[in-house]
Amino acid sequence: MNRTLNLLYIVLFCGLLLALGLWSMRAFFGFSVAQETSVLDGKLTHAFEKHYDEEFPVKQLGTNLWALVDFKLFGEGRQGVVIGQDGWLYSDEEFDPVADESRHMDDNLALIQGVRDELARRDVQLVLAIIPAKSRIYPEHMGQATPSALRQELYQRFRDSALKAGISAPDLLTTLEDAKNQGQVFLRTDTHWTPLGAEVAAGRLGRTVSQTFDLRGAPQQFVTETQGEDAYKGDLTRFLPLDPLFENLMPAPDQLQKRATRSQDDGSAGDDALFGESEVPVVLVGTSYSANDRWNFAGALRQALQRDLVNHAEDGHGPILPMLKYLKSDELKDAPPQLVIWEFPERYLPMQSDLSDFDPEWVAGLRKGAAGDQRLAARSGN
Repeated sequence: MNRTLNLLYIVLFCGLLLALGLWSMRAFFGFSVAQETSVLDGKLTHAFEKHYDEEFPVKQLGTNLWALVDFKLFGEGRQGVVIGQDGWLYSDEEFDPVADESRHMDDNLALIQGVRDELARRDVQLVLAIIPAKSRIYPEHMGQATPSALRQELYQRFRDSALKAGISAPDLLTTLEDAKNQGQVFLRTDTHWTPLGAEVAAGRLGRTVSQTFDLRGAPQQFVTETQGEDAYKGDLTRFLPLDPLFENLMPAPDQLQKRATRSQDDGSAGDDALFGESEVPVVLVGTSYSANDRWNFAGALRQALQRDLVNHAEDGHGPILPMLKYLKSDELKDAPPQLVIWEFPERYLPMQSDLSDFDPEWVAGLRKGAAGDQRLAARSGN
């Protein structure tokens, strides 16, 4: 009897190995590389190993099963996401403390004033567009998750510090909260705002600028057109690797309205090259909230300001690196604008940025120039 069971076990095991081996052979049929890929230096082998590893069926099965256990038993995803209620997902950066966050916050606040001073030397004004966290706008869907103590009061402390330093920072928190009556201002499954959220924030910034600054040039008319809706899987769904085996358990995709803004003056799209850059009075710097065309924030700003702008926002680098790159650019040196709008999500304030691409003495000089101004370095409430 034992011999029969052992034989059956061996047959089943070999059959499983054979089935998996045959299944994994499909990776050979989908493999392709550029013709110039070298064989002698191992690049071809490395490319095939990577492709085979991604296509290996057991890996996908194990990934999906592990994600299923975390999701159904513990209500959790991979590091990077906080699972709320009603299909809402949040970035864990809005909740979790980070090492030395108070020191990083002080450093970044000092750096913000250093940026303001650097721009002021070129007679350029700064407006800070502080984007509140999604969890702050939609706390009703967070479930049991609770932001850390520092993050609960982060937005107001950030804005108060900017205002005490003389930096214009409109209250986008109240603006976005009020706009919830008009529709959804942040995506359920994504970190970012909706085109509606971007539009109302742009409108608030436009009113602030018109009341504070006299932008040069004649007003331009821009129009925003709606181009339908598409199902959209947000960036936070990648931390829930349930598909393809358990795709039905994933939160339903968002319905993303597509918008595009164009100039009415000549009927063309309102892009950065509409006029010569030296004639454009406004520069936008920031993160993917500004860089990604899906949200149409740059277009909404053009319409609200009635001016064209040059967009220096970058996706995936946070708010500080694009600004430092702009400060070092020939564009700022040769054709400084009248106004820079710096889009800065609040969650980045206590986080450390990798500034290794910049001269450390120059960065330290920016911070040192702000160190004597205790209005910014002293956080609100101290």
